[in-house]
Amino acid sequence: MAASSPAATLDVVGIGNAIVDVMSPAENETIERLGMNRGGMTLIDTDRAHALYDAMGPAKEISGGSAANTLAGLASLGSRCAFIGQVADDQLGEVFAHDIRATGIRFDVPARPGEPPTARCLIFVSPDGQRTMNTYLGASQFLPSAALDEALIADARILYLEGYLWDPEEPRAAMKQAIAASRGAGREVAFTLSDAFVIARHGDDFRALIDAGQIDVLFANEHELAALTRMDDFEAGLASLAPRVPTLVVTRSEKGAVAISGGERAEVAAEPIERVVDTTGAGDMFAAGFLHARVAGRPLAECLRAGSICAWEIISHYGARPESDLKALLASKLG
Repeated sequence: MAASSPAATLDVVGIGNAIVDVMSPAENETIERLGMNRGGMTLIDTDRAHALYDAMGPAKEISGGSAANTLAGLASLGSRCAFIGQVADDQLGEVFAHDIRATGIRFDVPARPGEPPTARCLIFVSPDGQRTMNTYLGASQFLPSAALDEALIADARILYLEGYLWDPEEPRAAMKQAIAASRGAGREVAFTLSDAFVIARHGDDFRALIDAGQIDVLFANEHELAALTRMDDFEAGLASLAPRVPTLVVTRSEKGAVAISGGERAEVAAEPIERVVDTTGAGDMFAAGFLHARVAGRPLAECLRAGSICAWEIISHYGARPESDLKALLASKLG
């Protein structure tokens, strides 16, 4: 953040898909029989959404969306947040709006009338906790630039963007406009790559943003790092990308996480856990812990540890929103 920037009244404003997650346990055989990409995220159309929903066992509905999950974690930690995303004027849209506002997050975007309906993600959770996501984007892919409150964006220390929303044309234009508003106000832009399939479609856009200096904090997992750098060797990928991003954060599941910022490198081990219940939202919650600690001015290693602790909480139960008091959890583990 530029030294001349006025004090921000918000910590993080996020832009992302406004989705309701529908989660159900599933055997690996079921996932294979239905032709799903186990452990990945696949965009689906209306017919496929209906077919997969009919094939699900008993399910649990939880408001989700990558950036929205991260903001929910940030709000739980005490950060001041706002969310920009598009829902439809329907029941799931009301559920999403209620849930996000109930966490203390500001959400002002009007619901969109008519079709398509509010987005939903059908998540099949394997016995080992791996999640297979099938996303129907619905209304979320029609977020217009007119929905942006540039004064709100300029009033947040960090603008946080999810790569998933880069796919549809309308929200992509809105996100580019938001980046300009944030950087014009001297704020920071954080970006999560979201998934290797997004990089396969828009990697050139992301590389251009990075090389133009438009991203201050980049979140990736090791598979996304390989896809973005076109390098399978982890250390070679880090060495290639780190000099081009002020702060690079790469998660490695059970192998922990690495961050490089201003030439400083920090690493953290994954928090020990007896049983992984569901990995849905682990990366989202990692970003929440990291960004909360960053806003608080914590050292790089502590930002990583905060992210790891928050990810540990989320994989201990079903769902991508925290069930424990994250603020108390961080206080007990970080001090």
